[in-house]
Amino acid sequence: MNDSETTTILGQGSAFEGKLTFEGTVRIDGEFSGEVRTRGTLIIGATALVRAEVIAASVIIEGELRGDIVASDTIEIRTPAKVFGNLNTPNLEIQKGALFEGHCRMNLDEAEAHNSDPKRAIAPEPSSAEA
Repeated sequence: MNDSETTTILGQGSAFEGKLTFEGTVRIDGEFSGEVRTRGTLIIGATALVRAEVIAASVIIEGELRGDIVASDTIEIRTPAKVFGNLNTPNLEIQKGALFEGHCRMNLDEAEAHNSDPKRAIAPEPSSAEA
């Protein structure tokens, strides 16, 4: 991926709250709170602070993210990222020096990624045993 394919939606020093829906690749370098849904790629830059539920094909995190992520393709947590939340993806990469606090499920299909609530997609399967 090169920079000509990336659209910056929030530059450093900007802040936005709401629902972000897009196609292609979007980079956030400012502050964002709310919800992100895309079949494309979300890049959270090193200067970003994102408090959101995210459903995407791919997510690359270099900044701070607080919220749950469902990614149908991959999640990359790159140094110096800080991620506080639950992850659901078939492919996960965490670089040495990055921080991740939460739970991870790695048995996701694409339909689940785009048609589900992030919290429900990450929640553990209910137990079939009764007390």
